[in-house]
Amino acid sequence: MSKKRTYKDRAEYLKKAVTLRRRKLKEMAIKYKGGKCTICGYDKYVGSLSLHHRNPKEKDFGLSVRGLTRSWTKIQTELDKCTLLCLNCHMEIHGNIMQLPEETQK
Repeated sequence: MSKKRTYKDRAEYLKKAVTLRRRKLKEMAIKYKGGKCTICGYDKYVGSLSLHHRNPKEKDFGLSVRGLTRSWTKIQTELDKCTLLCLNCHMEIHGNIMQLPEETQK
């Protein structure tokens, strides 16, 4: 006799599917933005790269995990407002230790 699929099984499957889609979209976003930190060139680990909104007032949504549930077209529109940075450079910008180079502020 075959085992019946349960709601719990389906829920687990959907969680995994969403996680895989978000990972894929993050990889696509990083590739779209050049694949490396704009300031220092870091490109070793995708998890150490983040997106920095150049002008927070123009931000329609965050590109963190929840932001990666939207369509690729909407994500691209938001990516065009961002600069790809490694976590160290990103935190130094937020800590006012360094600034984005002028060419990336456009």
